[in-house]
Amino acid sequence: MDVRPEYDDLTIGVVALQGSFAKHAFSMGKLGIKSRAVREPEDLKLIDALILPGGESTTMTLLLEEEGLWEPMNEVLETMPVFGTCAGAILLGQQIDDERVRCFNKIDYIAERNAYGRQIESFKTSLIIPTMLDHDFHAIFIRAPKFREIKPSVQSLAVFGADPVLMRQDNVLVASFHPELTEDPGIHKYFVDEIVLNSR
Repeated sequence: MDVRPEYDDLTIGVVALQGSFAKHAFSMGKLGIKSRAVREPEDLKLIDALILPGGESTTMTLLLEEEGLWEPMNEVLETMPVFGTCAGAILLGQQIDDERVRCFNKIDYIAERNAYGRQIESFKTSLIIPTMLDHDFHAIFIRAPKFREIKPSVQSLAVFGADPVLMRQDNVLVASFHPELTEDPGIHKYFVDEIVLNSR
């Protein structure tokens, strides 16, 4: 996989409070891109883009608030590119009907939590993403959300059955699955090449 010279001065932040944040950092490392764990507001000043990983959306809301990250993140995400996976995708959408979850409202849909079932009903499937990859992507779904009330401003990049599972709106990319748990960094590369670099 090509390492672009533009990667040299990039740092991608990964919110490191819960979930598979280390796997996202590993995916960036495979691309030759520096990453930084984001645990406090000062970290947001040292990155070019942000990844909000999977986990548990109610717990993530609580941790973001306890660590003083929610308001600073909400502010920087007005302009900063962001990639949200699973629970991260829930938090980036519009407010859901659960007072325990606080959403950033950065992409125009409402997420339905755990829509594919419980942890024991997790599954793998191959996705065709022709605008992004020249091969099938082996996606891993773990207590994944579904996206509802999707506005026309949101572009669907991949579907599972009739449901969009990978979407983009401007500089926001979301996946209902966990691309960081595979050996394929292709979706991370798309985020950097097509969204992060083009937003500079």
